[in-house]
Amino acid sequence: MLVLDGKEVSNQVRSSLVPRIAAFKTKNGRAPHLAVIIVGEDAASQVYVRNKKASCEKIGMTSTIHALRTDTTQEELTEMIQTLNNDADVDGILVQFPLPKHLSSDEVLKTVSPLKDADGLTYSSLGYFFAGSPLVKPCTPQGVMTILKHYNINVEGMNAVVVGRSNIVGKPMAMLLSEANATVTICHSKTKNLSQFTRNADLVVVAAGKAQLLGKEDFKKDAIVVDVGMHGSGQGGKLCGDVRFSELQGWAKAATPVPGGVGPMTITTLLENTCLLAEKRANS
Repeated sequence: MLVLDGKEVSNQVRSSLVPRIAAFKTKNGRAPHLAVIIVGEDAASQVYVRNKKASCEKIGMTSTIHALRTDTTQEELTEMIQTLNNDADVDGILVQFPLPKHLSSDEVLKTVSPLKDADGLTYSSLGYFFAGSPLVKPCTPQGVMTILKHYNINVEGMNAVVVGRSNIVGKPMAMLLSEANATVTICHSKTKNLSQFTRNADLVVVAAGKAQLLGKEDFKKDAIVVDVGMHGSGQGGKLCGDVRFSELQGWAKAATPVPGGVGPMTITTLLENTCLLAEKRANS
């Protein structure tokens, strides 16, 4: 079985961004700039935000963290986003989810400018995306497509199943696969006889949000399996995905591990999107 190594792909993509960032700096007198807003003290979110900032700086981009109190009001959060929307030196904006319960993520997704939406997940950005004219593509699905391309996996003509229908992964993943000429079926928590669909698929992308949901018996021989899940509930408290990866050896043709599969490419695509938005703004 071919292990689809997201770390390796991520390192290659990041290396390719370095000369682009240097050229942007030379032309514009500054590096592409990702601004990250975090509200509250959620420990996991703090780690994610620090990692994103470090990833930016490692390849020569600028990243600033705008930390707001847990009791920040919706109006204060909106005001912060609008300030960054209007800041000529900010190219990408990311609001770290989850937000404290009293804040509306819907309002955030309506407020971030599509011209600066590094995640590609605001309602405006998704509208452009589903209409076929995206400014940038949602990070995780685009990261999956980059991994497949790196390993010369051409999905044209394949029967593909996407397990999950969120706006973050499932729906845009199905759209990207369809654009690449795969025939796509979307399954979800209410799908009856899920394995009936996954067992007939050449490619299965699993974003169900349920740890170790699928195993060898759920895939046909020589299927390609992409696991988007990430859970801290594996054996001995280790990270695991939505798929029982160890069962796939000698059965699947190729699969992504967890950790080290899709995860690294999500952050890398965020960097790539920020760079792309910076270049588009500079050239407009």
